[in-house]
Amino acid sequence: MERVAPLPSRRDVLRGGYALALTAVAGTSLAGCAKGAGDGVGADGRVTIELWHGQTDTAKDALARLVADFERAHPGIRVDMGGGVLADAMLQKITASLASGSYPDIAYIFGSDLANVARSPQVVDLTSMVESGPTPWNDFWAPARAAVTINGQVRAAPAVLDSLAVVCNKKVFRDAGVPLPQAGWKWPEFIETAKKLTDAGSGRFGTGWPGAADEDTVWRMWPLIWDLGGDVVAKDGRGIGFADTGAQALQVVEALAKDASVYIDPKPGSEQMYQVFLGGRMGMVVTGPWQLPDIVDAKIDYEVVPLPSFSGRPMTISGPDTWTMFDNGETRVRAARTFLTWLMQPAQDVRWDVEAGSMPLSRPTQQLPAWKKQEADAPGLPVFVKSLETARVRPTHPAYPQISQALGQAVVAVLLGKSTPAEALRECADAANAALLIPR
Repeated sequence: MERVAPLPSRRDVLRGGYALALTAVAGTSLAGCAKGAGDGVGADGRVTIELWHGQTDTAKDALARLVADFERAHPGIRVDMGGGVLADAMLQKITASLASGSYPDIAYIFGSDLANVARSPQVVDLTSMVESGPTPWNDFWAPARAAVTINGQVRAAPAVLDSLAVVCNKKVFRDAGVPLPQAGWKWPEFIETAKKLTDAGSGRFGTGWPGAADEDTVWRMWPLIWDLGGDVVAKDGRGIGFADTGAQALQVVEALAKDASVYIDPKPGSEQMYQVFLGGRMGMVVTGPWQLPDIVDAKIDYEVVPLPSFSGRPMTISGPDTWTMFDNGETRVRAARTFLTWLMQPAQDVRWDVEAGSMPLSRPTQQLPAWKKQEADAPGLPVFVKSLETARVRPTHPAYPQISQALGQAVVAVLLGKSTPAEALRECADAANAALLIPR
């Protein structure tokens, strides 16, 4: 089997912490920023735009190759990739740069941070860009469009797309004499399967769950809540939309904990949980396509199945990240629009997906031979892509970081047996509802 192209580390999903810590800063510093200095036109007549890409290693190299090709095709524009910070620290860097009046033309912003960043008047509205011209906007997967749309306006371009499914270690299932799950299975079956796969004597767990109360802990809960009819924020916007369904969803976590069938990873990033799975001591893990390269490298005989549900209907979550554009004057905005428009075309999108690690933004990209080959080389990858047909995204709401923190604490309290689902959800609702009532 060929080596699967690396997909983004799930470090890139741990986005609740920075957003929460800096929400207050963003609220005071983004409102009245001066326009960035300089029109970017050099002595040679080329326009230079600054890209804070946030990437490391493979993804950075892949983007550099794309930038080089763009510059050859657009000799009047130069893309400077030299500034910025890694994605984990990008919100803090952008907040400070907007306050100082010196900011990039494009930055890689986590999807859950976009609502707070987009409060700045320096964030460029991209609605007209994606609704006209060559961008296949209507063919983009719904999660990719939803993640960058705030109050009907497109405030960024989608950058990285993913989804959640269940990866099963087939050897662990065989050793335990448990049949592999099938599409359409239910959460009670997940609980029972995890219990049957667990063997305390050999240190084997049925499944795992992040236990750091971070966004990685939380975003696995939303598919359960949505499937039960709940939502992150109530329709009136004045409170959470999961006061009842949240407690029901937490009962799944409670059952796994009571059966001692779940490995609880106390550290941010879930690396310990994944190491247990890669070491053959976990039967199934809820994860995304970013984990497939490590699973292949570990020579795990695996199968990918869709997330279970309560209703029998397909349900999962996608957590897209964004390329957010900032206003440094008409000339640089025009050049930055040209670059992002080019980058989102299927011919470039498929290269980014395969070389850096993402799923295709649009159906036209999905149909390209390069992506078809990627799917053939990575068993289970089509399951993640198909799940995008019914995936939902977290709301682009400025109070989301506080809601996430409150729910994360509730999940951990239940996982550790310190609280019942009902008690934990009440405390979660008190904190999250208070955050929703803060004027923004």
